[in-house]
Amino acid sequence: MSKLLEIKNLRVSFKGNEVIHGVSYTLQQNEILGIVGESGSGKSVSSLAVLGLLPKKNVKISGEILYEGKNLASLSNKAFQHLRGNEISMIFQEPMSSLNPSMTCGKQVEEVLLQHKICSKKEVKTTVLSLFEKVKLPRVSQMYRSYPHQLSGGQKQRIMIAMAIACKPKLLIADEPTTALDVTVQKEIIHLLKHLQQETQMGIIFISHDLSLVSEIADKIVVMYQGNIVEKGNTTTIFHTPQHTYTKALLQSKPSLEVRLKKLPTIQDALNGTISTEVVSADERAKRHAKLYEKPPLLEVRNVSKSFYSKAGIFGKSTEVKAVNNVSFSLYEGETLGLVGESGCGKSTLGNTILQLHKASEGQILYKGVDITKLATDQIRNLRKEIQIIFQDPFASLNPRIPIGAAILEPMKVHGLYATNSERKEKVLELLERVGLDASHYGKYPHEFSGGQRQRVGIARTIALQPKLIICDESVSALDISVQAQVLNLLNELKDNFGFTYIFISHDLAVVKYISDQLLVMNAGQMEELGEADAIYAHPKSSYTQKLIDAIPKGI
Repeated sequence: MSKLLEIKNLRVSFKGNEVIHGVSYTLQQNEILGIVGESGSGKSVSSLAVLGLLPKKNVKISGEILYEGKNLASLSNKAFQHLRGNEISMIFQEPMSSLNPSMTCGKQVEEVLLQHKICSKKEVKTTVLSLFEKVKLPRVSQMYRSYPHQLSGGQKQRIMIAMAIACKPKLLIADEPTTALDVTVQKEIIHLLKHLQQETQMGIIFISHDLSLVSEIADKIVVMYQGNIVEKGNTTTIFHTPQHTYTKALLQSKPSLEVRLKKLPTIQDALNGTISTEVVSADERAKRHAKLYEKPPLLEVRNVSKSFYSKAGIFGKSTEVKAVNNVSFSLYEGETLGLVGESGCGKSTLGNTILQLHKASEGQILYKGVDITKLATDQIRNLRKEIQIIFQDPFASLNPRIPIGAAILEPMKVHGLYATNSERKEKVLELLERVGLDASHYGKYPHEFSGGQRQRVGIARTIALQPKLIICDESVSALDISVQAQVLNLLNELKDNFGFTYIFISHDLAVVKYISDQLLVMNAGQMEELGEADAIYAHPKSSYTQKLIDAIPKGI
């Protein structure tokens, strides 16, 4: 194999601050290279430099980026325009923000083909449909006519892959292409990229924070930390016998499917050499559960259904879609119920129905013995103090114009907690430290924090009202594995200290198994399984649950 891409001593500085410190690696033709590291490690910046997508102003790039022997670091914008799409393509992390919402998916792929003169206007639609079949999209004619918002996350990502391979590139850069996807869809995308690579013989750079996931697709791996390469080598060696402490930490931060640790190791624990391997025994867990289930349930969901209706046409009738169909369970004070399933299974709708953001179509929801589906508006407002939610995207749920201290203080004021604003501010400062932030962060704005820090702000805002029940809706799914470990540890610590009860919604069965006492598996609005989390994982009764377990990236 000959070299397709060779990076030699690449350095990148923003406004004089060096963020990439002399990175070097090689990608051969017909090879998949995995680049692994946390947010801020430099993995995406180094790849954007390959495509010439870094801003020219206040950015300094040195070193060599050799593509088929040609140094891309010295190319003009015009030369790059020919190269991008034609020979080097990229799949971005978030397909919804990369696709044009006002154009159909078919037209967007057509645009790429016509721009690069791959086919004539007569042949373009047939070529697009053929590409859609290649990336294994269902109902290709319908997909061609659909807008991005009408497709699922996995389907949108397949559209992006079709666009990226439209010009038959020699090099494909996939930047976190599966991060926000269900584990089952994630597995499908991994298999699809592998299949396309074998078919077209292109080279792929696959970027992720998940070493287990990367090991399932890559031939060799580069591990990055704080702008440096700390380890590189073939996949089997890196995954089974990692040498660098940071690489070991990336592997250890992921919840184990075999052992239940009392505390997940974080990157900082590993770097400090303070990893705790203390496990929760089956006996300890059984005693804890016996104590939990002595009391009456805090929440009872009885035969709850929630239907949505599509708008009727001129002659047609509206169509009923049962997003939640006859779901029942009990939740006890101090317990965590894991709610797991693929996108569209109804888990978030069920959470919103419990919160009374949606009204149940059928059934009862008893909180402390009272049917909250029958409460008046002012009574529901008082209930908000007791039942709170932590959202998936903390950046979207925080007002960018309000400092985080004021954002945490606001719900206290609305619900009349504490006598004065100075008392509330004192409580906010205490909460910031409680969730692992600093009192000096009080006056900072959301954009000044990392993803993990923003999620801590979201948690502080939620617990400010001292709720009894907290619904965590995909609250760690977009975080780095190490940051995810920190947030999961924090949630467990807060539960022990304050006696919180959680409904933890996620598509990641490994995370849900780690944090949960009970597990509820949902599929197409219905309950597939309900029971003790470890028991369901060890002996799933449903083939759907088994499919979710099989899709968890376990590494090679």
